[in-house]
Amino acid sequence: MALQQQRFITPKVAEYPPGHWSNCIRVGDHVWLSGFTARANDLKSIQHPNDAYGQAKVIFQKIKDCLEGAGAEMGDVVNMTIFVVDMADNKGIWRARQEFFKGDFPCSTLIEIKGLANPEIKLEIQCQAVAGSRKGYKSIDPEA
Repeated sequence: MALQQQRFITPKVAEYPPGHWSNCIRVGDHVWLSGFTARANDLKSIQHPNDAYGQAKVIFQKIKDCLEGAGAEMGDVVNMTIFVVDMADNKGIWRARQEFFKGDFPCSTLIEIKGLANPEIKLEIQCQAVAGSRKGYKSIDPEA
């Protein structure tokens, strides 16, 4: 049986008009999320302008809302890429991550870039999850 793509839309996260991109696509148990910024649901204003910690909290909440809409949870995130315009903001971003993730964190990449769509936007985060993967999860440490 062939797997089919399913697009999930949650009223908690604004979806751009057709022809741009999808926020959340699920194929089988795999969930892909587009890069999120702290753009408000009016798709114009920026929440917490120039505040990486505040923006990261907004973005992680969007990720959580989209995952839950697709039948997954934050613990199911296996990989994320964070794009920042100033590497010095990483401490605020990590602080926000700790408010949304527990235990072993997902694999991650942090990349400093020249800029994003609006100068007030400090970061963008995209991630992938495998729905249900956190259940029964255990960390394997060969030194233990």
